[in-house]
Amino acid sequence: MERLIAQVQGYDIDLMTFDDAVNYVTDNISNKQGMHIITINPEMIELANKNKCFKEILKEADLVVPDGVGITIALKLKNIEQEQIPGIDLAVELIKNCAITGDKIALIGAKEKILQKAAENIEKEFIKLNICYKHNGYFTTEKEKEIINNLTEKSPSLVLVALGAPKQEIFINKCRETLPYTVFIGVGGAFDVWAGEVERAPEIYRNLGLEWLYRTIKQPERFKRIYKTLPIFLFKAIIEAIRNKCLKGNK
Repeated sequence: MERLIAQVQGYDIDLMTFDDAVNYVTDNISNKQGMHIITINPEMIELANKNKCFKEILKEADLVVPDGVGITIALKLKNIEQEQIPGIDLAVELIKNCAITGDKIALIGAKEKILQKAAENIEKEFIKLNICYKHNGYFTTEKEKEIINNLTEKSPSLVLVALGAPKQEIFINKCRETLPYTVFIGVGGAFDVWAGEVERAPEIYRNLGLEWLYRTIKQPERFKRIYKTLPIFLFKAIIEAIRNKCLKGNK
């Protein structure tokens, strides 16, 4: 499938439906085509603008889907209609398909208790799922090398990394040299949700693109991060949209 791409503030965003994203990644898993999936949001773009290594990783990713509603708003300002593709929902569909096909998966991240409970719960939901390897997210640089060696030995088809951005993307980038046929996706706080420690926003919030608001209400400490990044991001998105209209008008 040919990638259709638009740019938001200099970063590529893949334009596709949720189902197309699932099918595209599933086909890559079936064909042993390794890839790095980025589930991008405004906070990640602001982080990347301050972190050269992270910026390069975002720009080199094989698939970049709009996880944050701020991204879809930025696209809409450019008259591009694109549905939000929540990373946690995409990850669940990939896990479900791996359970059907027998492809091995690995889980990296979160506290040990959360990791074990998350693994237990998804194994209950997807009975034939083969979790070939898992490790918590608290490790040293030396331990990181051991984890990458273990992953290479187990050779999973799909690796879900829950370390938070940009740590999870940087870790994935280190893994890819020895795991070229593996699909990687950073899933942030998904393990907490799967473990039952964090409540997912009700469907009405998700359908309205307000999951971030629900999470902020439930976790007020998130407000400081969002307050620092979202207004700046949206201001830049408006300026970018105006500039593009002016350029088109001058042609």
